[in-house]
Amino acid sequence: MYQIKLLNKISPAGLDQLDKGKYKCSSEIENPDAIMVRSASMHEMEMPESLKAIARAGAGTNNIPVDQCAEKGIVVFNTPGANANAVKELVIAGLFLASRKIVPAIEWAATLKGQGAEVGKLVEKGKGQFAGPEITGKKLGVIGLGAIGILVANTAHNLGMDVYGYDPYISVDAAWGLSRAVKHAAALKDIFTECDYITIHVPLTPETKGMVSSESIAMMKKGVRILNFARADLVSSADMIEALANGSVGSYVTDFPTDELLGVEGVVAIPHLGASTPESEDNCAKMAALEIVDFLENGNIKNSVNYPTVVMPRTEHARICVAHKNVPATITQITNKISELGINIEAIVNKSKKDYAYTMLDINDKITDQLVESVSALDGIIRVFVFD
Repeated sequence: MYQIKLLNKISPAGLDQLDKGKYKCSSEIENPDAIMVRSASMHEMEMPESLKAIARAGAGTNNIPVDQCAEKGIVVFNTPGANANAVKELVIAGLFLASRKIVPAIEWAATLKGQGAEVGKLVEKGKGQFAGPEITGKKLGVIGLGAIGILVANTAHNLGMDVYGYDPYISVDAAWGLSRAVKHAAALKDIFTECDYITIHVPLTPETKGMVSSESIAMMKKGVRILNFARADLVSSADMIEALANGSVGSYVTDFPTDELLGVEGVVAIPHLGASTPESEDNCAKMAALEIVDFLENGNIKNSVNYPTVVMPRTEHARICVAHKNVPATITQITNKISELGINIEAIVNKSKKDYAYTMLDINDKITDQLVESVSALDGIIRVFVFD
């Protein structure tokens, strides 16, 4: 029976994907085959030898030591796109919040409590201070055209916005889903200089950290409205506060409140509600569970952040999967070793991702301890998985 350790409460919709005759799920399991996690930090956790996979029910994996897991042959999955609609809806709400000063207007209206019959007159007298522009006809720049960015771009276009998209790494599948009306921005500078609104949908990396700073803001239209529903550190808080104070930025809507940003005029700080819908939690849990099942039962990898996507249909043959360093001649060593043992390889597929690679082989014989030990002893081999 497969042992699945739960580090957070996982939606029953996800756990229902796991056959109770094959899978035991609990937060108390000591030697798990896989871990399902949402936000719990795993950086100080000692990874048991039994652990083969970690499935993050969500997109971000900052709470998981991804590189350390790769070195140990632990495949880390995430669930890209499962929460995309939930985040998209909040981003669209953010566009209106950025424009119409809705939050400060509601807060001001609450101060009128107790004014009795005068409330109506006070509302009419004071509402002018909260006037803001419509989004129709305005230019929106979408930085990052992944699952969320595409939905935002398409929806904003349907709302009458003139949408520009920037993503030098857009996938073929993503491109198929993008409206033809979205204009291609060849460089970030095009977004910064052209757009009235800018929304960010890229992962946090050393290259993207602080992509919105005093330097980039200086290229933008005066009064630009910026939305960040991706990661806090994509935007320099200090530079944003300064830009709001001098009028360079009209408003900043973020799903990542920090102490510096709270209470700053022009900031709408939302308490990380992007994926906080029951539908999103169900979708993420389902995808995470199915990723674990396909890996533990078939060796297939899809949506991993530290190993390549490798999928091969199962046949009646036994399967051996090898996680290894992405170095020359490794595949030749593996196939030669199998041939030396008199075993025929019926099917093979290999893919790599940066420093790591994954090779799947279906063979026409039983997988013996000798075979596993022989392959495991080769240079560059990290881990061998067996599927009889």
